Amino acid sequence: MVSENGLHDRRREINISNWVIGLSLGYLIACFLVPALLPTGSVPELSGRANTLDYVWKDASWGDWGNEPRSENASMGHDQAQHGGKFAWSELDIFSAFVYGFGDLNCHQKHERSWVINENQMPVCTRDIGIFAGIFVGGLIFRKRGLNRWTIRDSIISVLPDEKVEPFYFNDRRFLLAFGGIALLLLPTALDGGIQAVSDYESTNLKRLITGFPMGVGVGLLFAGVFAANPKPFEFDAGRVILPANARLVPSVEPTDDKISEIATQTETDTTAGDSEE
Repeated sequence: MVSENGLHDRRREINISNWVIGLSLGYLIACFLVPALLPTGSVPELSGRANTLDYVWKDASWGDWGNEPRSENASMGHDQAQHGGKFAWSELDIFSAFVYGFGDLNCHQKHERSWVINENQMPVCTRDIGIFAGIFVGGLIFRKRGLNRWTIRDSIISVLPDEKVEPFYFNDRRFLLAFGGIALLLLPTALDGGIQAVSDYESTNLKRLITGFPMGVGVGLLFAGVFAANPKPFEFDAGRVILPANARLVPSVEPTDDKISEIATQTETDTTAGDSEE
């Protein structure tokens, strides 16, 4: 039986979705489980920077930025001695170190924006908790409906009913639908975090959680769509791809010298055969 994309099964889409679901849910669970299982008070109040390592070591030439004394009024960091003392995730067991190290790399880990379990600050802030939950749901959506339709944009759009997206195919606005839709899912986080960054507005942990969730859904759909989109299952024949509104893919591929020779030979053969019939 041929699926809605022209292939006989969805094993590739399901496998990729399973990876998105498994990784996001696994880390999400670990964010709650690790601080609950660590000895009480092992992780003090933290305050670092996003996209960098601040709590690898307690005292070193790098990786200890969060443990260095800073002003309490600074936009990033604080005087760690006043917030439970120095902390280094490298001193934890290997699994806990990975969970907190990943959080250190990806999140600012500001204590006022994070939850506490067993008197241990969680590895990431509440917004990131919402994002990971959203990635999990995005993976579930793609597992249920997502299709490999050769291109990333068409693969992302495949989670929507074909009859609903036909107007975008008639007007060739698929790119706008796919990536404009992803942008809309990112918008709540951008507004909540952006306004907070440039004004006196201070969000709440509940708002961070709620606005992070749609962003995660968008990220989950994007990841699944990027890795699911592949021309190989179609044997690189764009004509085999089934799209809404009977649209067709027209890949822009330059003909090779061998292909040109093959076409020329075929043309010559056809001409010779025509002369013989006359």
